Amino acid sequence: MAYVDDERIAELEARLLHDDPRFARALAAGRPRPPREYRRGRAWPFVVCAGLVVSLGTALVGGLLLASGVVLAGIAAYRIDTGRLRHRRPTAP
Repeated sequence: MAYVDDERIAELEARLLHDDPRFARALAAGRPRPPREYRRGRAWPFVVCAGLVVSLGTALVGGLLLASGVVLAGIAAYRIDTGRLRHRRPTAP
C-alpha cells in the first residue's frame, strides 16, 4: 500500500478508537461486537419503567406520576434511537 493509504487507515483507526473504544478493542482482538449504535440493552429498563409509571399514573389519576412516566418514555425513546438523532459527519470522497 502507498504511504497515503497507510496514513488514511491510521486516521480511521484513531477515529474509531476515539468514537467507540470497546468496539475497536474487540475488533483488534478478532472478536467483533456490535458498534455502539446497535447496543440498546440499557434502554429497555427505561421502557419498562416508563410503561409501569404511565400505567400507574393513569390508574391512580396522578398527574405528577403520569408526567414522570411520559418523561421516562422520552428518555427511553432517546436512548433507543440515538443513532438517528446524532448529526453524521460527511464522508470524504
